[in-house]
Amino acid sequence: MYPVKTPKFVQSLFPTFTWNVPSSEKVLYLTFDDGPIPEVTPWVLKELAQHHAQATFFCVGENAKKYPTIFEELHQAGHGVGNHTYNHLDGWRTDNIKYFHNIRHCRSLVKSNLFRPPYGHLKPKQAQFLQRHYHVVMWDVLSGDFDLKLTKEKCFENVVRYATNGSIIVFHDSQKAKERLMYALPRTLEHFSLLGFTFSALKPSL
Repeated sequence: MYPVKTPKFVQSLFPTFTWNVPSSEKVLYLTFDDGPIPEVTPWVLKELAQHHAQATFFCVGENAKKYPTIFEELHQAGHGVGNHTYNHLDGWRTDNIKYFHNIRHCRSLVKSNLFRPPYGHLKPKQAQFLQRHYHVVMWDVLSGDFDLKLTKEKCFENVVRYATNGSIIVFHDSQKAKERLMYALPRTLEHFSLLGFTFSALKPSL
């Protein structure tokens, strides 16, 4: 199990991490993890463009290297990018030095000081090191599109129910999430656009 809405007490345990962007304005921060891949990412870009929406893509380094044209399209469209390790490593299961080298490897391709740990997993020493060198970006709303047990309708419902001004929302431009993403993302963009929301990219200066 996982919380769709990140509890405040969890956020308070890691106050230097970015969980949302407090705002009185109607703005949301859509983020996409695990890409870029040709089967999903170009479709996401088209959906975002239709709503003049900016987003942030936390890229796996090996995917950025494998699909450089798609990775470049993210930049050309004005979207933000962030580091999601080179091989989508789980910090809890990875030696610290290996983990740090993997992140640096990714940064040689994904030139950003925004970092999101895969699965949200970090050991204390990893967290201490990373927050000195990166803006660690977590989230306050999970769509759950990665969850094979979740219906596509529930993914959309998760976002509509919990997103509010300044929320950082997680989707995945991955094969695993494709079916649920392709249902939930267009509806999310339409729903919140009708409510007067805009969609912005996260800035490295957070």
